[in-house]
Parts: sequence; structure tokens; C-alpha cells
Amino acid sequence: MIKIPPYLKKGDTIAITCPAGYMAKEKAQACIETLQQWGYIVLVGKTLGSDSANYFSATDEQRLNELQAMLDDTCLQAILCGRGGYGISRIIDQLDFKVFRKKPKWIIGFSDITLLHAHIFSTCKIASIHAPMAAAFNDGGAGNEYVLSLKKMLIGKKNRYSCAINKLNQQGVAEGELVGGNLTLLAHSIGTPSAFKTANKLLFIEDIGEYIYGIDRMFYQLKRSGKLNNLAGLIIGGFTDMKDTERPFGKTVYEAINDIVQPYSYPVCFNFPVRHGTENVALKVGGSYQLRVGKKEVVLVEK
Repeated sequence: MIKIPPYLKKGDTIAITCPAGYMAKEKAQACIETLQQWGYIVLVGKTLGSDSANYFSATDEQRLNELQAMLDDTCLQAILCGRGGYGISRIIDQLDFKVFRKKPKWIIGFSDITLLHAHIFSTCKIASIHAPMAAAFNDGGAGNEYVLSLKKMLIGKKNRYSCAINKLNQQGVAEGELVGGNLTLLAHSIGTPSAFKTANKLLFIEDIGEYIYGIDRMFYQLKRSGKLNNLAGLIIGGFTDMKDTERPFGKTVYEAINDIVQPYSYPVCFNFPVRHGTENVALKVGGSYQLRVGKKEVVLVEK
């Protein structure tokens, strides 16, 4: 049974940390101000806008210690990761979830944060939120439907999402717990305690900046490891900034994925609004959802 952390109310505290890549503090200012306007107290960690001179927001030890302190702080109701990038893999096995298991809070983020979602789901059986991070609030983004879907989720309102049909869709209706995230991190987690068990689950996937052949290879890794077997349904999100080799792969990224998933009988939808980009809805990892892939519409609704 998946444990759902308490939903937020005005006056609750959301902490912001950067457990992976570096982020300048000014790029999170709109996010901080918006969360305050929503009625929350915002605690900003030292890893946001740190004086780090390299890719990471801080040393492994500093990032680990800050995230650990926030996991252990029972006065916090949510932790928003400022950005993803790369870095969770370097600290995940040193994190202690003993206090977090007893008093869970919402962990929010996507991209590299996928590994944190997967680890929490797999080892703690606690739900979390795959959602826009701090940069999504910039340039008026705080008012768009995708950031507002996070606002709704934090207070316990159930979101209903729809998207246009795609010629590659496989029709059907499915229900189950929702798991997934960034394909690179899903493939990266296979063989570790963090890996999702996917049987009877609704699996969602997105990625950015990969070669088409790399996506093909990672999907074959999911297939060969059994992660595509016995799914309830499959949700294919956006694949942003894809690259091709000088000698072309010969198929689009969706065509490559379709070749691999077509033999399965469960419903599959393509181009769902979860991605690196504006169209990135909040999804509850571990939440119970129904997926309907029809002739005229695709609908994902939280139960």
C-alpha cells in the first residue's frame, strides 16, 4: 500500500534544494515569490545559488547533508528540487529515510529527480510528485496550466489531463498506480534497489537531449529487463531536443519506440504533456490513475 504524504495548507513550509546540478538563485526567484503568494513559507537551502565552481550545486557531501536535513525536518511539508541535471545517483545510497518513512512529505521534481522518486517509491512505498521545478515559474510560467497543476496537487485536488490522439496510439482503458519519469534514469536504475517494479502499473516516460539510437537502446533495456512486460498501460511523453547521427537512424523517436512496444496488448499513448519544456503536468508517482486511450481523445484521470 502506497502512503500518501499530507496535503498542504496555507502556512505550511516548502524547502527548496538543488541535490544535483547548479542553479543560480535569481532563476528561482519567481518560484519563491509564487510559492509565497500561494500561502506557503519558503525555506531556501544553501545549495541554491551556491558558490560552486563546477557542474554540481555543491559537493556530494554538502548536497547529501542538505537533502538529509530536509528529509529529517518534521517542520517541512514539502521539498521542491530547484533543478535536475545529474547528481542524485552519487548520493542516493547514503540517504537515510528512517524519519521520512515515519513522517513523509512531498518530494517534487523531475529529470534527474526521477531516481529519487523511484527510490522513495521502491524502498519506502511513499508517493511523490513528478512536476515542474523552479525554472518553470519564470517568464510568466507561474500562471500556466502546467505549474497550476502542481498547485492543485499540493492541496489534494485531483487533476484530469487530456491530449490529442496520435496515429501510433494503441487504444484501450487501464487502471493502476502511476510510476515513471526520465527514460535515462529509469534505465540507469535497473539492477539497483531504486528500480520501479512495473507489473500492473501505468508507466510514463520522457527524455531530453539524446540521440534517437540512444532512446532505442534504452527502450530495449527496459524490454530485456522485463520492465515493459505486464504493464497496465504506457504513457509516452515528450522527447525534447533529440539528435540524430550523421548517417540517419531512419526513424523518428516515436517510430522507434512504437516498433518496440507495438507487440504488447496494453493501451499506449504518445505525445502526452510530460516533458522537458512548458507542457509538463504534475503527476503523482504512486497515485492511482485511469488511462483511457480512445479514437478521439486520450484522458488520464486520478482516481
